[in-house]
Amino acid sequence: MSFSQCTTSRAASQASNHRPTATLPTMVLGLTARLPALARRTMHSATSLVSWALPTNLPWSSVGGIPASDRSGTSCGAASSSGASGPVCCPRRGFALGRTGNTTAVNACGAAVNTPSSHPADTPGARLESLPWSHTFVDELPADPDTRNNVRQVEGALFSHVSPTPPAGLPYLISYSSQVARLVGLDPTECERPEFPLLMAGAAPLPGSRPYAGCYGGHQFGVWAGQLGDGRAITLGEVVNPASGQRWELQLKGAGKTPYSRRADGRAVLRSSLREYVVSEAMAALGLPTTRALCLVGTGDSVLRDMFYNGNARWEAGAVVCRVAPSFVRFGTFQLPVSRGAGEVGLVKMAADWVIKYHYQELEGQPEPYLSLLREVTHRTGRLVAGWQSVGFVHGVLNTDNMSILGLTIDYGPFGFLDKFDPDWTPNLTDASGRRYSYRNQPEAVQFNLIMLANALLAADLVPRDGAEQVLQEYSQVLSESYNARMAAKLGLREYDRTLTQELMRLMYDDDADFTNTFRALCAVNSSGAKEEQEDGDSRPVGLPAALAAALNGGKPLSEERGAAWRQWLQAYRARLRAEGQPDAQRQSAQRSACPKFIPRQHLLQWAIEAAEGGDYSELEALMEVLERPYDEQPDAPAKYSSLPPEEMVRPGVCMLSCSS
Repeated sequence: MSFSQCTTSRAASQASNHRPTATLPTMVLGLTARLPALARRTMHSATSLVSWALPTNLPWSSVGGIPASDRSGTSCGAASSSGASGPVCCPRRGFALGRTGNTTAVNACGAAVNTPSSHPADTPGARLESLPWSHTFVDELPADPDTRNNVRQVEGALFSHVSPTPPAGLPYLISYSSQVARLVGLDPTECERPEFPLLMAGAAPLPGSRPYAGCYGGHQFGVWAGQLGDGRAITLGEVVNPASGQRWELQLKGAGKTPYSRRADGRAVLRSSLREYVVSEAMAALGLPTTRALCLVGTGDSVLRDMFYNGNARWEAGAVVCRVAPSFVRFGTFQLPVSRGAGEVGLVKMAADWVIKYHYQELEGQPEPYLSLLREVTHRTGRLVAGWQSVGFVHGVLNTDNMSILGLTIDYGPFGFLDKFDPDWTPNLTDASGRRYSYRNQPEAVQFNLIMLANALLAADLVPRDGAEQVLQEYSQVLSESYNARMAAKLGLREYDRTLTQELMRLMYDDDADFTNTFRALCAVNSSGAKEEQEDGDSRPVGLPAALAAALNGGKPLSEERGAAWRQWLQAYRARLRAEGQPDAQRQSAQRSACPKFIPRQHLLQWAIEAAEGGDYSELEALMEVLERPYDEQPDAPAKYSSLPPEEMVRPGVCMLSCSS
């Protein structure tokens, strides 16, 4: 969809207020019974799983739920960028994020827990020259024998040795995370050394590193794409934190070409790198499994990008983000060898053995370790998706090469968080017509990806067919149980109330409710319906808490009819709260720990991008400070960090993005 098509569609949608008005007895969050057709879009392999679908009685079913809408789905936005189009060289002290105490996390059941950081703040870390490297991936798995850095098909290998390409400009530090530095065993003050941005931009080799690019394939939008690989990501190696024993891979994204770059330049721009840096840390603060980000550096180079693929390319500031994860192995790592036939199928077992040895040690020695691996990946992924749905996160590009074998959120591209609640919203302009990866469809898309992973293990003769099918059917159960627990926690309930929750979602859809602010507002509801919830002089419908009313209909007053619908729901909600009998103060405190107040909204990211493109990183620093404690009230935080996006800022390039970066 072009820029003009997207804006025209949005305008037409607003003019006609075109949305389904049918009775909505159930709320759809994603899973529909369309897997038989999807499962047939597999790679051409000798063996594949039989088609199967999720049970139709799940609360995720689309039968009778909120029907798909033809709205263009732009739910957020920000002002257009006016920053410099060329390189921005503004060396400065990195912003040391103070994540050194307790980290708020949300467990699989939705309840918030405080977990100590993996590496206490007072534990000394290593210097850059003495990081505790452990290169098991390159030492134990087959490498590409061709060491030339030219684009090609790489066969018989799981990675290629490749070094970053030094940028022509002078790299400069923009920001770093002291907590992530401690995770990997690095003294955070090392990030302030003048050579740090040179190392993190690929301008100089990091002592002890052995860089490589991973080889993998994948399904993109349901279609087998063949070899993909790390086209602009270069892993420096693994380090093992001596204090925690945790293994971490350091990866530079945007540090130059690799054998898998295809027609691309291997570089990344500031706007996309900043977005990934922010959301990596924001997701961790939200308590969701994710890759992390050590730092963001500018390269001093200009990068040519056509954001909308419409021929209007422009020069943008280049940047590199250092991503951190226990492993960057993906579903596609197992798929590619299978697609190439018997000669490479053995690579699947080698990759699986390495993953089990270093990341699923509890599975070693089990009678069926590979089936157990599939089960653990399936369960982790189901809980991950439930977490996404509970906070309104939409990944945007859920291809199999963007799925972590560890159940992490990985490869942040055109992601987004719901502002106005629209199940059909996708942040990916490339997906605007099909909405394969919309909020509604994410769980089903991930299920398809799990089937493709199981197909690869099955074709490699590592798992039995009946066992794989049984494991895959557990996905819907894990997903549903985890989601139900999270939603119960968001409503302050001990047990999930399907009718109450689905009716809330229907009301939110009908009245353009802000997803995050609606749930946060419900944290202040008193079971008795105390009058003090209505502010003096408030013109909004009597009986609605002020914060809730502000989250609905873009903050504009509801009609009396719509206000009555919400009052009726609140009456049922309060009755349920009274029936459970929890004291309001106790319940509200727990509820707030499941309902974030702050998320990285698209327009907030855009403001930080525009300032950074002009050499001002204060907006980025302030945003990161707020997102560090998303569940806290933070009364001193400016209102803009929890406010609805200004309507005039809704536009493609902010609320909906392409994969161009």
